[in-house]
Amino acid sequence: MSSHVQSPPQEAPGIVDVEQAEAALVEHYPRLVRLAYLVLPPSLGRNRRVLTAHALTQRALPRSRRSADEADLPVQRGRKGDRQDGPGYAYVRQRVVRTALEAGQPLRRAALPKRSQLPPLLPQVWGLRLFPRSGGADELALDQRLSALSGPARAAYVLRGLERLPDADVRGVLTAAGVDDPRAALTEADGVEAAYALLASPEFDPCSLQARPTDLMRRRQHMKAAGVALAAALVCGALLGLPGDGWAPDGAAAPAYAQNPAGQAALDPEQLTKVGASEWKRSARTDFSVWPARGELVDDKALLRRALAVWARPGETVQVSATPGTAAGAPPGPAQLLFAGEVDAARVVLLHDGLRIVRYAEPKDGTSGAALDFARVDGANTGESGAVIVNRVDGNVRYLTAPWVRKAAVRDLVKGTSGAATALRVNRSGVTAPFVSPAQASSCTSWNTLELRDNSGTRRLSSDLGELVPAHLTAGRPQNPREATVADWSATACSLSAARSHGVRAVNAWAYARQLLPEANGLAQWVCTRADTWRGGGSRILAQFRPPGSAAAAVAAKAEDSAACGGREPVVLAGVRWKSRAGTWYLLGGGSKEVASVTPSGGTKVPGNTLAAPVERGARTGLTGQLADGTKVSTLR
Repeated sequence: MSSHVQSPPQEAPGIVDVEQAEAALVEHYPRLVRLAYLVLPPSLGRNRRVLTAHALTQRALPRSRRSADEADLPVQRGRKGDRQDGPGYAYVRQRVVRTALEAGQPLRRAALPKRSQLPPLLPQVWGLRLFPRSGGADELALDQRLSALSGPARAAYVLRGLERLPDADVRGVLTAAGVDDPRAALTEADGVEAAYALLASPEFDPCSLQARPTDLMRRRQHMKAAGVALAAALVCGALLGLPGDGWAPDGAAAPAYAQNPAGQAALDPEQLTKVGASEWKRSARTDFSVWPARGELVDDKALLRRALAVWARPGETVQVSATPGTAAGAPPGPAQLLFAGEVDAARVVLLHDGLRIVRYAEPKDGTSGAALDFARVDGANTGESGAVIVNRVDGNVRYLTAPWVRKAAVRDLVKGTSGAATALRVNRSGVTAPFVSPAQASSCTSWNTLELRDNSGTRRLSSDLGELVPAHLTAGRPQNPREATVADWSATACSLSAARSHGVRAVNAWAYARQLLPEANGLAQWVCTRADTWRGGGSRILAQFRPPGSAAAAVAAKAEDSAACGGREPVVLAGVRWKSRAGTWYLLGGGSKEVASVTPSGGTKVPGNTLAAPVERGARTGLTGQLADGTKVSTLR
């Protein structure tokens, strides 16, 4: 008798078993949540995007064996080497894309909102704000470019880059998700550079999160304060339904929970300090505390109240950023008003509380999409308080300049002394015309800096490093740095990219050694650049080697959070392997003048602060130095 094994029944095309979809969701949950997070509009704010992405993914399972509205599932035809994840994954992915696109649609008064358009009921995390870990300048630039796309175009870009789908399959997913014109979405997505590898960055990972408290004061309130909070929430909810733009006087702020007198005084626009226009001329100080209040909206009480309220209680939709080491809490008391006015397409308010500069910005046509930025400025000197970024859009930047600034210009450090300064128009409020910023540039073909000249004729250079306050550029020995010139920075301008988004206060360039190269190859230069932060720690140091005839220096060594090359320890030693014009390889070493001798690994001590020793190509060798008092010095690391 012959026997045979009966194969299990196969699912018909387009039918998805609940268990099959659940298995796909569990297996690929991080990938699906990242997909939802990237498709959701950034205007929701990072905290709400995280919670909404998890909520939409968890609601993606089918309610029955066959979904009535999504019977025909697109087949994933990946390129060679891609995963084939089956109909279960295709189904939940389609559901995630559809609901994420729905969440980005504006609410309409004539129709009931869809569930995905409302804040998620679950998950909820009380007392904490959650957001992904910060990435670098490239991730920030990509996020900004994606935010400018429509929802379908953003979904097309993400499906191409994260899911690696060919365009035909992308059109199929978008059509199933209810997009009217998938081809137009793909065409719009073509306008963004294909930086697909960045989509895997922790910047876009809503499963690896950082947590910050929402309002610590709120937790110390007793039951009476909780009752007040509930009443305030009910009132705010009622105001959202009123005609007009639907916003209460506090704009995008969260409901008020604490009613202590000091906190209320800090939120009263009438209590803001407004320094007189000429007070800085009589003051012994030249810092942010003597900046006058400027701008055409300094008397707009409604705007100022919204700015103060959002500062104290930023709502879920407010985009909040702070330089490393900067507290993002409420003002301790009445703040100082620096600026209030319209800049480009936004209303901007700049405030100073003695320790921080705070920038509040909202669109001209409402308060949705408000932003709040914090930066430390405690102990700022004249060079560090010369300008504050008032607006940043489309790669361009505008500054609000100090009252003692008489002229402003743009200098390209890469061009050095061969490039002339470009005069920068400054309006009556002290706001400059826009110019291209290097903060988000992916290459270093140019590096524009702000050059300010004060009443005494002193010129100071500052560079935008992606934060609210530009970094002051200096040059010379760390114990007594001077104002930098473009000549000081022309060879090392590109090294400033290593200090972006790091809370940098000032960067000093110090040509600490010069060295005659063997075989009459000319005179080389050793330069150390040190970026110091407002918080004190986290300094970044680069030792760079500039051979003769080279326009740019090469990084020889780097260190972080070190005293080297600074005012407390002005000693530095670094080495590189270098090939002469004749083809001979050398180990070169350069130290500051305090270095009395240099010794290569396994070699003989050489007196002086420079070394040139022949080595084999690719040989691994190190250097040590010795000071005049016998103290050992290692290379920068």
